[in-house]
Amino acid sequence: MKKLIFAASALVLSVSLVAAADDPIAVRQALMESNAASAGVAAAMLKGEMDYSPVVAKAAINALHATALAFGDYFPEGSETGGDTTASPKIWENMEGFQEAVTKFQTDSAAAAEASGKDGPADLEAFKAAITPVLGNCRGCHEDFRIQRN
Repeated sequence: MKKLIFAASALVLSVSLVAAADDPIAVRQALMESNAASAGVAAAMLKGEMDYSPVVAKAAINALHATALAFGDYFPEGSETGGDTTASPKIWENMEGFQEAVTKFQTDSAAAAEASGKDGPADLEAFKAAITPVLGNCRGCHEDFRIQRN
């Protein structure tokens, strides 16, 4: 059932991205919602709140990697304001540093996808080894380039 919910969430996200294609703020928010869902599934498996599934683990890794590949394209000049965004002005003040963070996210998520093979990580420990650097990228970027709302 959880696999079906995950697949349905991905489909809804795809439709949302198409609808928001002309709005970079909406696109990056939809991408972050996808990341949050994937990270949530990963965390649930890592914490033992959800049974480990190689297929679900692979799907989470692939979704994170897909976001990593697209995400950096949705921060054009002028999109730092004008919408309900938590993107920090630091992104535009330090675009080189932000792009370095995006590149690291891409590299680490590609490595996780490669390490997980065709059928997903063999076990929870393999998944943990693959996903931990990817999730670290999420945390680091949120700390450095996101406005924290309470």
